[in-house]
Amino acid sequence: MISVMPELPEVEVTRRSFAERILGAEVLSAQVGKPLRWPLGVDVDELRGHTVGEVVRRGKYLWLPLAQPMPWLSSPDDRSNSLPDGGLLIHLGMSGSLAFSWSPGDLGPHDHFELSTTRGVLRLTDPRRFGAVIWGPSLGEGLPAKLLAGLGLEPFDEALDAVSFHAALRGKRVAIKQALLAGDIVVGAGNIYACEALFRAGIDPRLPAGKLSRPRAARLLAEVRAVLAEAIEQGGSSLRDFRDAHGGQGHFQLATQVYGRQGLACRACGLPVQRIVQAQRSTFFCRGCQRR
Repeated sequence: MISVMPELPEVEVTRRSFAERILGAEVLSAQVGKPLRWPLGVDVDELRGHTVGEVVRRGKYLWLPLAQPMPWLSSPDDRSNSLPDGGLLIHLGMSGSLAFSWSPGDLGPHDHFELSTTRGVLRLTDPRRFGAVIWGPSLGEGLPAKLLAGLGLEPFDEALDAVSFHAALRGKRVAIKQALLAGDIVVGAGNIYACEALFRAGIDPRLPAGKLSRPRAARLLAEVRAVLAEAIEQGGSSLRDFRDAHGGQGHFQLATQVYGRQGLACRACGLPVQRIVQAQRSTFFCRGCQRR
């Protein structure tokens, strides 16, 4: 079975599935399970009394803002809380998922972080423990800033246009598929979505990124955006572990043109879909439809 880590569509679907419901909630308590990639960076008791702000996404990370309780609304115990405004940076790793419910039950062996609030319980489940929950003063400070520093522009950012996208690719010797996965030009084009965007754009994944013409770069950027938008609309891709905060699965994997279809007939030309390995990742493409 092909496994896939949560990518931008899955993270955005997760955000949308609980962000509105948790907005304005007060933190009642927090628990941590087995260690994740980085320590939380704060005593869990210090999170109590904070108010949850608007959850946002940056690349494959979620930022859960937490504001200090107002002095006139808090108890004396809460007022002793010295933790300033900040937030939690959450990453789902390779197999993680977030669930938000009223009564999730006791923590299981793969449940590694839980935030109990007045509007429900947010729990991170991650069998492989590559995920992370990290406290930081803001997205631009501390460890969160370091983790986000190398990210490129968001795919739907107006600052990212065909001219700047093509200029960023110029001079790169790596294959265009690898350039997309690197995430330093545009974030979000994970393995499934890079394969699908390259197929739609008619570009061979082995083509050196620096040799892509401006018209082909413009088409590729448009297809990256289209593929990601469609994946979000269909709830992401659930090949193995992914569930949104309601427990629902995504359906984009049912509509792929090349990904996971090795040996099957291309839906466009009928030639068998090929699979190669690039930088230890499976790449699926059609030799007939995609040109160097």
